[in-house]
Amino acid sequence: MKKITWRDRLRYAFDNTLMGGTAAIIGWLALLSIIVVLVVALIVWLGRIGPDDADPLSLNEAAWASLMRTLDPGTMGGDSGWRFRFAMLAVTLGGIFIISTFIGVLTNSIDNKLDDLLKGRSRVIETGHIVILNWSEHIFTVLRELKLAAGARRDCVVVMGDRDKVVMEDAIRERVGSGGAVRIVCRSGDALELNDLDIVSLDTARAIIVLSPDLAEGDRDAQVIKTLLAIINNPARRPAPYHIVAELRDPRHVAVTRLISREEVELVVAGDLIARIIAQTSRHAGLSAVYTELLSYEGSEIYLADQAGLAGKTYQDALFAYAHVTVIGIARPDQPPRLNPPAATLFEAGDRVIVVADDARDLQPAAERYAIDEQAIRVQPVTPQPPDRTLIIGWNWRAPGILEQLDSYVTPGSAVTIFADAEDVHAIERQTPTSLARLTVQVQVGSTTDRRLLDALAIEQYRQVILLCYDNMPPQQADSRTIVTLLHLRDIASKHDYHFSIVTEMLDVRNRHLIELMRPDDFIVSDHLVSLVLTQLAEVQELNEIFAELFDAEGMEIYIKPVSEYVKLEAPVTFATLVEAALRRGETAIGFRCQSSKSGDSKQRGVTLNPPKADVVTFGPRDRLIVIADS
Repeated sequence: MKKITWRDRLRYAFDNTLMGGTAAIIGWLALLSIIVVLVVALIVWLGRIGPDDADPLSLNEAAWASLMRTLDPGTMGGDSGWRFRFAMLAVTLGGIFIISTFIGVLTNSIDNKLDDLLKGRSRVIETGHIVILNWSEHIFTVLRELKLAAGARRDCVVVMGDRDKVVMEDAIRERVGSGGAVRIVCRSGDALELNDLDIVSLDTARAIIVLSPDLAEGDRDAQVIKTLLAIINNPARRPAPYHIVAELRDPRHVAVTRLISREEVELVVAGDLIARIIAQTSRHAGLSAVYTELLSYEGSEIYLADQAGLAGKTYQDALFAYAHVTVIGIARPDQPPRLNPPAATLFEAGDRVIVVADDARDLQPAAERYAIDEQAIRVQPVTPQPPDRTLIIGWNWRAPGILEQLDSYVTPGSAVTIFADAEDVHAIERQTPTSLARLTVQVQVGSTTDRRLLDALAIEQYRQVILLCYDNMPPQQADSRTIVTLLHLRDIASKHDYHFSIVTEMLDVRNRHLIELMRPDDFIVSDHLVSLVLTQLAEVQELNEIFAELFDAEGMEIYIKPVSEYVKLEAPVTFATLVEAALRRGETAIGFRCQSSKSGDSKQRGVTLNPPKADVVTFGPRDRLIVIADS
């Protein structure tokens, strides 16, 4: 057995000191300084040495003199007496070694700390902040919406991705901008590593957003699920539940995610959400602008508020209780929210009111109930919709979900024609849902960018066209093909004066702005809407149940119906009169859409949400009322 020498013990102690970090090294240097000072002070005191041998120093004075010369070598310049000079020279040389070592250690520690800051590896010291995990194109929309939601409120958003901190900060500064009340802090790390998650201080965060990461290879949903496991099953996590909002791509992964979420996670399933929005917006021109405004923090959005003054009053009373707020439902404790309940439904103690408002501060009761123009109301019964004919151009993994959603909305006898490239035929046959009860599906094969084939489709017979991106090619190439097809369709409609709406799917949100707003009834669908929903749920967790109701074919939904079914045309009416007319059909009016340029918001395709009750508008035959109803 090898004998352990004092050198080995010294080397082991030195290695342990280095492993202890800067604080341990400084502690050992301080101890060494004390030893040097005390040893020299004892020598001076026992040897009765002083600046003048006739006046030796006491132990205290000797220790003080040694300490001063350890800290400042220049102090010994005025010493006298050779024995005293040699003693002070020894302690000064020791001080020079110790101080120089201390400066080197401190400088190296500061450099390392600066490197950690530049690499984004330092711990965030924040409370009440929002954490965004995983880097994705969605992050820019989420950050913009969080800044709008904060307003003048000081807030902090911490972003952790697998990229360099400086790269992330530059991208955010370029796409989102700098300044404002919201501070954006970036950290580099892996959301699957517990040590990296500790950097962003999850235990003190008020909300955690888990994005589906941008991956060249691999299952994006698997990354999200593993991230949720790392957060929820962390042995050092806080006892209180987290507020987590997570994005999944495929609805098939929802069940397994629910098993691990422990009711701490609000899931946003991108594929299912986009399929529902495409199905709804394809049937109601202008509905796209309604959803965009409700989901964004620009304009009007949905709020839940405690209003004790409504207790004992009916839903009908609440509809006219506010001048600048539109009431749409009731939220009761431990119950799902009720949108557009019966007019006689009473508010109970503890109930919250669900409203559409520009700002939560607008919830100020009106001084008196608004006058209703009874002469203007012309309520007509709900007319059944005729069978639809829909054209779907292109095919991808979301198409089966769109067919299922369309089947829930249309009347029996409706038909869908799918026009896609030849290589997609087998996928269409294999993936087309077999449970369609109201739709019949016909498939035509051809190049979706060939103008001759598009002309031969007889597009005038369709009420709406859904244009899907291909998922078997890179996103930019798929968007390019979609744009070419869309331009052909618009040209066909313009030359032949055909009237049909087009709902177009885009993969890259940046391409959406290239072709947007060229026709008022067109809508560009992209994952941009998913980002808006993620932000809304991060701010208000309870909104998830409300959105689920609005996007579900079996619940209360948003419809855009002719104004002529409610009031007389070409006569001025207040919005309060429209609210009363809709109430008599069991519906809740939330706005209107004017085709004329004189009314409505031109930036939102003529859509105006939550107008003041006293606003007076004159409607024409093409104008529409926006309501929440069950059919």
